Amino acid sequence: MKLIFLIITIIFSFQTFAQDAVIAVGQAEQDKDKIVIDDPELVDLSGDQKRLGAELIDLLRNDFIFYKHKFNPVDYLDKGKNSYSSPDIEKWASGGVTYFISSKIEDGTGSGIEAHFKVWSILTKKEIFSGKFKLKTENLRAVGHQVADALYRSITGKASIFNSKIFFVSDRTSYRETMKELYIMDFDGRRVDKLTNFNSVVLSPSISPDNSKMMFSLIAQKKEYANGRTRLIKNIDLKLLDLRSKKVSTVSDRPGINSGAIFGADGQTIYLTLSFSGNADVYEMAIGSTRMRKITSHYSDDVDPSITRDGSLMTFLSNRPGRAHIYTMNPADTEKDVKRISFVGQFNATPRFSPDGKEIVFTSWVDNGFDLYRIGADGNNLVRLTKGFGSNEEPAFSPDGEFIIFASKKMISRSKAVQDIYIMNREGEILGQLTQNFGHCFSPQWTNLP
Repeated sequence: MKLIFLIITIIFSFQTFAQDAVIAVGQAEQDKDKIVIDDPELVDLSGDQKRLGAELIDLLRNDFIFYKHKFNPVDYLDKGKNSYSSPDIEKWASGGVTYFISSKIEDGTGSGIEAHFKVWSILTKKEIFSGKFKLKTENLRAVGHQVADALYRSITGKASIFNSKIFFVSDRTSYRETMKELYIMDFDGRRVDKLTNFNSVVLSPSISPDNSKMMFSLIAQKKEYANGRTRLIKNIDLKLLDLRSKKVSTVSDRPGINSGAIFGADGQTIYLTLSFSGNADVYEMAIGSTRMRKITSHYSDDVDPSITRDGSLMTFLSNRPGRAHIYTMNPADTEKDVKRISFVGQFNATPRFSPDGKEIVFTSWVDNGFDLYRIGADGNNLVRLTKGFGSNEEPAFSPDGEFIIFASKKMISRSKAVQDIYIMNREGEILGQLTQNFGHCFSPQWTNLP
């Protein structure tokens, strides 16, 4: 019964009652940089090219709004009146602007455009970026996000989330039986594509460090021969999808659970939950090899690992205290330095490290519903991220550590619920809903930074 309870707790979602208000944390006043993305100068453009240029500028402004905890967008001062060719730095400085982004859009090939951008640091009165990009209607969003990332890098020296994508699972193809397939979308919820067609249930996706492969579990039907008779049984197998070739292979199909798998830093070592011995434990194994190493070894069930990029610390879920709570350990040896770090709620689920390995975001059953929490990897500095926002599960940090995506379920009647993917900043401020009218959505995961 313990194992069955944990499978249900970790893999499948609970239904809870929605509430109304959002209570975010970390809302202290911050000194934000004021940024202007000005209207562009337009040079000999057709009507379609002008519309494409306007859509590009709107995309850039919308992208930067996600970082509103860092930047305070202000009114566009010059409205494209020679702000690219003849910048008025003193005017921007008097308006309290920190960074000014100007652009010039010219005729490209055919219906395309060539967009030139400059970024000015108003405090130093220096141009800190200059670049040009060619784009057409069909690649507006892809190239536009690349432009936004280049502008963001010039200001911060860091990569943004703009080029990242999000994988998630949805049951939108279900008819008589529940079917869950794997999908991919841009970080802002646009350009959704379907990746699998198993007509089964996909669970727990995980991306490789180089973004080339995806692991996930699949509820597979198999034939079992016993006492001269054949019967169909279901098993949770671990699969590997090559995102370039689209080929799917089986990594592990041992009897029982083959799930919760994550990649190590080398992209070849994986950590996963196996229950073939009758008890669920975390193992290390290499893709394409039968060799494996047991990391946890306890009479309780240990599942759902997450590991830091340097491989020095692992977090996992265990019902050692009687109900599922979060532990950390050194995965270099079996049961090395095991430490319980969560004591909130009746039970917890899906612990996930931040990119720098300093924090863990997780789900906890509190006040008759699931809510999200963030805690230091040492077990200190517990922060509640959601309250009164439905039932919130399966959080994951963005590759830059600035944001968290999660699945949120809301009851809209006694018998009907909706479940979608949302994005918040790391302080718990809800920024938006990424999926809508796309079935029940689960298990969001970011791609990694290039």
